[in-house]
Amino acid sequence: MSDPLTIPPIPTAGLAPVSPKEIAESIAYALRYDARGKPVSGGWELAAKLAADRLVEHLERSGFVVLKRRPGAPHSAG
Repeated sequence: MSDPLTIPPIPTAGLAPVSPKEIAESIAYALRYDARGKPVSGGWELAAKLAADRLVEHLERSGFVVLKRRPGAPHSAG
């Protein structure tokens, strides 16, 4: 009988680790722009960068690993 609290291994095939810089850039972008890609009003550029950097530091200290899909083959028009 298996333990119901055991976390199954996460399949990592096709995934690559993300650098802290990439994570911070993605978080800062999400804070500066809305879901449609329009800038959020109020000049949040500096605040977004500071918040993103702080979140990345916390994620690193907490042992989080962020993965992303490896780039696929380029699209061919045909």
